Amino acid sequence: MCTITIWNEFRHEREDEEVAAVYPEGIHEALATVFTGEEAEIEDGIEYEVRTATLDEPEHGLTEDVLDATDVLLWWGHEAHDEVEDEVVDRVQERVLEGMGLLVLHSAHYSKIFKRLLGTSCSLQWREDGGTERLWVVDPGHPIADGLDECIELPETEMYGEPFDVPEPDRLVFTSWFEGGEVFRSGCCYRRGSGRIFYFRPGHETYPIYENAEIRRVLRNAVEWASPRAGAPRSFGERE
Repeated sequence: MCTITIWNEFRHEREDEEVAAVYPEGIHEALATVFTGEEAEIEDGIEYEVRTATLDEPEHGLTEDVLDATDVLLWWGHEAHDEVEDEVVDRVQERVLEGMGLLVLHSAHYSKIFKRLLGTSCSLQWREDGGTERLWVVDPGHPIADGLDECIELPETEMYGEPFDVPEPDRLVFTSWFEGGEVFRSGCCYRRGSGRIFYFRPGHETYPIYENAEIRRVLRNAVEWASPRAGAPRSFGERE
């Protein structure tokens, strides 16, 4: 059993009709289907327990009890990074250092927790133009790339470009190429304390990126990779 908590601001979907048309139930609910659908049962053979949490819930939905029971936390944020309480960021950081996995998605590169854990500004170049992106698998032997072809093509997406102000990744799984010629480190692996962190670039809110089967495959692979290992406080087979 792997217990996943999916955190989302859940602001764009309620304030922007264009985003609501793509993710009517919220990005967090779309991400939840990655782990609860038939494809997960067939491909992974892993039983997932999935909960969601959003910004406007008490304690942003990330209470001590929720985090204590979480093996891997997925984080999607964009317009309200500064509204996340520092006390909650402290709590998440502590759990990551203890062994909880963390997947940082798309514009959550600017989240307080990601910047805290990496110690840099995490700034980058960007352009929203709906162009094509190719995510090239540059580390095909990494578990996160399991079952993928040499690249994932997304026909419409937002451009992110270098320089990306992050520490050199422990492993780089994906490098993106965009129609304008830009490149970007789109799949970065880190370890902080006993916790594993994976930053994954795709996921702009106005495009149905999380319906793409290959992107969903990456997310499940990443959760399995980031889940606590032996010696950490939590693992697939046992909990403290």
